[in-house]
Amino acid sequence: MTSRWWFYPAVGILMLPLLPLLLLLFAAILTYPTLPSLEALTDYRPKMPLRIYSAEGVLIGEFGEERRELVKIDEVPERMKLAILAAEDDRFYEHGGVDYVGVLRAAYSNFASGGVKQGASTITMQVARNFFLSKEKTLSRKFNEMLLAFKIEHNLSKSEILELYINHIYLGQRAYGFGAAAQAYYSKPIAELNTAEMAMLAGLPKAPGAYNPVVNPSRAKLRQEYILRRMRDLGYISEEEYTVALAEPIQTKQSAYHQEFAVNANFVSELVRQEMYERFQEDIYTQGYSVYTTIRARDQAAAYASLRKGVLDYDHRHEYRGPEGFVDLKKNNTDALLDIALQDVSSSDELIPAVVLSVSRKGLSVRVKGGLTVEIQGAGLRFAQQLVNGRWVLHRRIKQGALIRINRTSGDSWEITQIPEAEAAFVSADPRTGAVYALVGGFDFNRKQFNHVTQAWRQPGSSFKPFIYSAALEKGFTPASVINDAPLVVNLSDTGGELWEPKNYEGRFEGPMRLRQGLIKSKNLVSIRILQSIGLDYAQDYVTKFGFDREKVGPYLTMALGAVSATPWQMLGGYAVFANGGYRVTPYLIQRIEDGQGNLISQTVPVEAGKDAEQILDIRNTFTMVNMMQDVVKHGTAIRAMELGRHDLAGKTGTTSESMDAWFCGFHPTLVAVTWLGYDNPHSLGEKETGGGAALPIWMDYMGEILKDTPEIEYTVPPHMVAARINDEGLRDPDGAHVEYFYEENVPAERGVSLLEIFKPAESGTDQLF
Repeated sequence: MTSRWWFYPAVGILMLPLLPLLLLLFAAILTYPTLPSLEALTDYRPKMPLRIYSAEGVLIGEFGEERRELVKIDEVPERMKLAILAAEDDRFYEHGGVDYVGVLRAAYSNFASGGVKQGASTITMQVARNFFLSKEKTLSRKFNEMLLAFKIEHNLSKSEILELYINHIYLGQRAYGFGAAAQAYYSKPIAELNTAEMAMLAGLPKAPGAYNPVVNPSRAKLRQEYILRRMRDLGYISEEEYTVALAEPIQTKQSAYHQEFAVNANFVSELVRQEMYERFQEDIYTQGYSVYTTIRARDQAAAYASLRKGVLDYDHRHEYRGPEGFVDLKKNNTDALLDIALQDVSSSDELIPAVVLSVSRKGLSVRVKGGLTVEIQGAGLRFAQQLVNGRWVLHRRIKQGALIRINRTSGDSWEITQIPEAEAAFVSADPRTGAVYALVGGFDFNRKQFNHVTQAWRQPGSSFKPFIYSAALEKGFTPASVINDAPLVVNLSDTGGELWEPKNYEGRFEGPMRLRQGLIKSKNLVSIRILQSIGLDYAQDYVTKFGFDREKVGPYLTMALGAVSATPWQMLGGYAVFANGGYRVTPYLIQRIEDGQGNLISQTVPVEAGKDAEQILDIRNTFTMVNMMQDVVKHGTAIRAMELGRHDLAGKTGTTSESMDAWFCGFHPTLVAVTWLGYDNPHSLGEKETGGGAALPIWMDYMGEILKDTPEIEYTVPPHMVAARINDEGLRDPDGAHVEYFYEENVPAERGVSLLEIFKPAESGTDQLF
């Protein structure tokens, strides 16, 4: 025994190198049972944003902490997978969670370079870290990461692990996962990326901020080139494919003046978000709800473009207000410094901020954000000509360093413009169901979130008159009824007011005229006399059937002039009644709501005209009103709309006192639309601005686009109506110059008393109503 005393010490000495491994194994045995459950991986439910879609399924809005676009592994292009493997873990399919070859390679590289230059985290280890662990750089965290990687590999397939990685990794621009990144950086689905774009995205996980092609294009390009070389060296792409991809310029969607979504529907999205928040509170930002609206993408795009054009056209008919500010060119004397100076100046779509570099007799040289320098000459100076070379006060003059707005007109031509102070609203819908097709609540949502469609209570002016005329038809008036367009004085002393002497817009009176003419010419005195005849209380009760708030349409004679409060949304619902044959429909925006798993939560089942909607008007009433409003378009204040070359349009202009509001409300049998233009701080739009000149063009541009392929529709005369010839006095006359429609019980006799007898002018030349 004594001769073998050395055996145990020798064994101990030989075991010393294995001691760390034994201790590591012991630690693993103790730690493994305490590792977190993989339920977060096997039942993967990431934070998903609220997504809002058009009726066709086009994404128009998104709200959430994280931008995600979940994709199944079989939906990911093979080359995208290879780009990711080349960048992060080319031995992914060969190791069991920890790549020992990669560890040795990284250790050698770090030793040779004298620092930590290369890591050895596999894709599986990154999944473990991103789902369960912090990012602190400690040995214990790394140890747990490796154990979790073994556990993940033991419980999930390689495809499942790669799918988790592709969907969960953060890639900058609020994008989590490669599906979301493809949309965030290139506005396209992952399946449509080319090799260069795939390599660019594959380079982001290492450092999303440093290699972001929007923020750091030069560093992003170097990272992309490295990954493309790796793909070539690993045999994932050919030499030719490598050369082609390498030559691709960096073209992210942010490199130009593009929108985030296919169409601008910010006001729609915000309306939906508010309604969803009322129902589901904070969950809307994380649970992946999908809301499908009634908005049609083509209609929304046309409405947005029409409103912007209409407001800018109005603005250009008035004064250029001068530069928005000034930039010190001596301090900001390089391209980089000028970019910084322009960085905080927000663009408003096509209205691009620019700094004036020089001013000459020929024009201006200006620089826009991003380095582009353009020349503005000739017609491009017209709007601001007086401030370029004129002797205007210094702070308004366009000079070197002036911060202005420019707009591309065509090709390389630019013009001076400005952000308008006026606001506008536009909304359209299907008159048969109330499904809203387009909604634009203001000129620029990013500048002002106030939704003028739903929140702006304004006076509708003469666009309210059709509701009064409709009430008159129910009281026995006909389009041939004669009313006197003559001066009128109303004593309002019992309400604390003074004598009221209403005027017509054009300031003249034309005497007795038929009711149809009164609407066509929008005669205020005719409307007032009609209202006085049918009774204020009756009129108030009548118009509330259309959806107007009773307390905002008080029983006063001023109601005849539209001196009530209404929103464009309410006017839309009101005019839909005329367009659909007399049925009350409620405009609605949300078609259906789905949860994060695609299950249907709720769906709107609209009432429909002619089926289950409430009929509030006789079809004869709506036909008569439509027929008269067609004449408003053909011969009256909306005659400009005849430029569209259609005869199936109807509507009414509206201009309030001192031209503070301009309206046009009109329709086609399949489409009703309302537009408004005015200032948030109400003041005159200008002496010559009217609903027909300021608001109608917006409506026309939209209708012209949406109805261009729609055949004309002829309105059918309903039962129990007759057509008869009448003369200028509104009496039946076989030789009369006009054909008029009447309820069969209201056909005037060939000879009878004209309604003019009811409204005889007083001796003083004015009627006195007390």
